[in-house]
Amino acid sequence: MDVRSELSKTKLFQNLELLANQIVEGFISGIHKSPFHGFSAVFADHNIYNPVDSTKHVDWKLFAKTDKLFTKRYEDETNLRCHMILDNSASMYYPEIKKLDIQHLNKIGFGVLAIAALMQMLKRQRDAVGLSIYSDTYSFYTEEKSSERHFQMLYAQLNAVSKKNTSSGNTKTYTYLHQIAEKIRRRSLIFLFSDMFQTETERDRLFEALRHLKYNKHAVVLFHLLDHTHEIKFDFDNTPKRYIDVESAQHIDLYAENVKKAYEKQVLAYQNELMLTCAQYKIKYMGVDIRSDFSQLLNTFMIERQKFV
Repeated sequence: MDVRSELSKTKLFQNLELLANQIVEGFISGIHKSPFHGFSAVFADHNIYNPVDSTKHVDWKLFAKTDKLFTKRYEDETNLRCHMILDNSASMYYPEIKKLDIQHLNKIGFGVLAIAALMQMLKRQRDAVGLSIYSDTYSFYTEEKSSERHFQMLYAQLNAVSKKNTSSGNTKTYTYLHQIAEKIRRRSLIFLFSDMFQTETERDRLFEALRHLKYNKHAVVLFHLLDHTHEIKFDFDNTPKRYIDVESAQHIDLYAENVKKAYEKQVLAYQNELMLTCAQYKIKYMGVDIRSDFSQLLNTFMIERQKFV
């Protein structure tokens, strides 16, 4: 299901929790309608109805949508702990958007909405969620909890991020990943949302910080957020433009065609190096195009959660 088309009339972040819930409902409905509907059994909120079961807990709303019987699941709490990490640096505010909506997301908007949707799925399964946000400072941290009050506090924090138009310049990714790793003491499923562009340029230290996140038997998923059209393919019209580094404010004037091939080669080399490093450290790497919908991201979450528990 193209979640963006379905929600195009909804004002993004006017009610972040409601929008996240709609995304999850659309995703679950799509699973049930797909030829691979058996995969939906891993979603812990429902069980396939068995004729010997009582009809007391049948989800009739879901039956009306899918013509299949599922029972709501109230037992088998997993007590899973999940920690979300959001890169809130200046480069995450690309592309520049006057007003965020579901059809026009920059990287930070996509990350905020993705985290909110994952929180909805975790909330349904009574899992505990924590959140860290960093840029040039480690600006927010809260440990994993599962109370309603805690979830509302997280939504409020994500809303505050979404309303910003920009962030401070520098990105201290590996500095704060080390600090976050030290704070998460109990075994958790960790999701990192970042474009992996940073002003700290020592790659060995960056990769060591990623490795540190695996400390204490954590499972780690990196959602590498990029605008694939511009940041990977460098697809700009061939007119003279000024390209500005949003973190350092340095700029260069050039024609896109003059550097396109060299740029693509460098970016793909970095992306491949990142993928190989993640594979070496047993970190799940997921390249995400912010112009896509959320289905692939939510599928990845379900698979990794099932493996973790």
